[in-house]
Amino acid sequence: MPVLVLLLIAVVAELAVIIAVGKAIGVLLTILLLIGVSALGMTLLRRQGLRTLMNLTDGARARRDVSPEVTDGALLAVAAALVVFPGFLSDVAALFLLFPPTRALVRRRLLRRAAGRRRGYPVVNGEVVDGEVVDEPPVVIEQPIVIDSRRED
Repeated sequence: MPVLVLLLIAVVAELAVIIAVGKAIGVLLTILLLIGVSALGMTLLRRQGLRTLMNLTDGARARRDVSPEVTDGALLAVAAALVVFPGFLSDVAALFLLFPPTRALVRRRLLRRAAGRRRGYPVVNGEVVDGEVVDEPPVVIEQPIVIDSRRED
């Protein structure tokens, strides 16, 4: 329910900004500005997406931690959704995520938060082990099972 309320607030805010800009510079210029900002966002999205994909591939080949690249990919996906959503506020938020310096700020915060959540898990040989131990009595089979691979027709 809170997500729907936030979405409704975002739509109302977008409409208010579009109407205000339309009154200030005119309807035609407002529409052209919306199309131009979206086109700029799509161009930046393609460029940054390809760069992130290449960095991810290089990191995987070098067998290093690729969590920054994966996080960048997720942030670029959010930016893509914001660029597609019509409006000035969503385009500004998308451009914020598309520029590498500002995206790096968000990425560092997300990775720091994820590392904090990971601390509670046991680590074995550098790998996180998530599971639980269940004590159940062993199953005892009374008669052995024989599997005959010969087939009689």
